Amino acid sequence: MKNSGNPGSDAPKIIARAAHNVSRKAFSKSALKVLYRLDKAGYQAFLVGGCVRDAMLDLHPKDFDVATNATPDEVRALFGNCRLIGRRFRLAHVRFGREIIEVATFRAAANHVDDDVEHDHEGRILRDNVYGTIDEDVWRRDFTCNALYYNIADFTIWDYTDGFEDVGRRQLVLIGDPEQRLREDPVRMLRAVRFAAKLDFSIDPAVVEAMHHHARLLSNVPAARLFDEFLKLFQSGHAERTFDLLREHGLFAEMFPATEQELNKDDDFMRFVRAALQNTDRRVNEGKSVTPMFLLGVFFWMPVRILAETRRAEENVPETQSLSLASYDIVAQQQRRISIPRRFTVPMREMLALQPRFLLMRGRRAMKLLDHRRFRAAYDFMLLRAEIGEIDSEVARFWTEAQTLSAEERAESFQLNAQPQKKKGRSSRRRRRRKQPQDS
Repeated sequence: MKNSGNPGSDAPKIIARAAHNVSRKAFSKSALKVLYRLDKAGYQAFLVGGCVRDAMLDLHPKDFDVATNATPDEVRALFGNCRLIGRRFRLAHVRFGREIIEVATFRAAANHVDDDVEHDHEGRILRDNVYGTIDEDVWRRDFTCNALYYNIADFTIWDYTDGFEDVGRRQLVLIGDPEQRLREDPVRMLRAVRFAAKLDFSIDPAVVEAMHHHARLLSNVPAARLFDEFLKLFQSGHAERTFDLLREHGLFAEMFPATEQELNKDDDFMRFVRAALQNTDRRVNEGKSVTPMFLLGVFFWMPVRILAETRRAEENVPETQSLSLASYDIVAQQQRRISIPRRFTVPMREMLALQPRFLLMRGRRAMKLLDHRRFRAAYDFMLLRAEIGEIDSEVARFWTEAQTLSAEERAESFQLNAQPQKKKGRSSRRRRRRKQPQDS
């Protein structure tokens, strides 16, 4: 924990260019353009946050946040390619093609009744647009490693909180009182886990203690915001380590209560989830695409299966239908915690409902599964089940080979020619009665 008794009064430790390893070459040309234009116009201009931290760690920064004493309207006046966003925090986005450089005005603590700030009953910040100086802004940031300012005027790093040393120690330390800072924004608990997993940092014991006190406050966070955090947590190449840290600190249970309940009871389900997390990390690190639909399906698989078996016994519906209905119910429960867009829930339900069809390996209906729009996702899901022994490895081998066969070979593999021919039913068309000749 790093706390200033009088935020805004402490002078920064200014680290000269010769004393740090951060080079402008680590930053995007677009970010440098924004910095230089602000500086030329007479404003202070700093890169701050993860980009400075990652440059120190030789991790190739990707997101570039600029902090300045220019107001959002003054930033917009400088850049024709700028638009202002946000209600909770007013920000300027300067766009260069597909790249967006985020520019934030220095913030200060709210000390007046008419300041543009609002909290909920738990202390969570709902709106905060009180502008100040860099000496005040630093105390509004979360972790010391994210509170390092790279000054474009002379290439120095300004450090108010010993963040430079904390990066060297690879430790995550909250600025201020951890209890208060986590109440202000419970998502900081998820950020602590994400940074610890990504950077291989330890979390300060005072922060860990506060996390265990306030894990329940995640229920106060808007469900849509938690979905955004889910994407950052599990699609950045460190999903397995993130999963372990979330469970260690009691946060996964707040996000996925039904999944956590089954993980505690079923070792095979844990192996299944872990295999999926490892697969996700491997794909991300190989530069392959990943979809949240797949991992969400993995998390929900055991709760869905259990509910589907119950429904099937009570309502006597086919297994495929029972899985689809159970998926709908489990997702509806989950939406109270994390708001999952329909574009992910619908294909996920289809992926889970297709699982029984892999056991059918003969006939035209079986072969048609290869043409289903969710076949690939369902197939990958089935492979994970085979990996932990939930489904026979011969089934996985059959469907793997089936994808490589020609049309003639598929017909033979699915034994289409061995299928008995259906007897033709009597034509529904009534035959015309032949006209009888009339007696003359």
